[in-house]
Amino acid sequence: MKIIVRWILLAAALLLVAHLYPGVQVASFTSALIAALVLGLLNTLVRPLLVLLTLPVTLITLGLFLFVINALMFWAAASVLQGFNVTGFTAALIGSLLYSLCAMVIDVATERLFSRGT
Repeated sequence: MKIIVRWILLAAALLLVAHLYPGVQVASFTSALIAALVLGLLNTLVRPLLVLLTLPVTLITLGLFLFVINALMFWAAASVLQGFNVTGFTAALIGSLLYSLCAMVIDVATERLFSRGT
């Protein structure tokens, strides 16, 4: 149940990002659900490999290159999906930052909500 609630909230967060920043467009809530799923899969499967491969650059930039990796994941999801659009790399960077902030709030909220039931 926790995963489904988190997924729906992340889709809503993606709609919020699209509302707040004009460089990101989401056509519908269904598109947002699919985009949230694809973003989750990319961040679970591809992102760790990219972080490992770019470790020297990440260390030299004191971790700031991780923002670039997040933006690339956001941009990649938008490039393979219909109904989810990002206008460029800058839009992907700003969109991924806003989405990450929303995701952190959602993670804290779901942890508190579901830890009360146990």
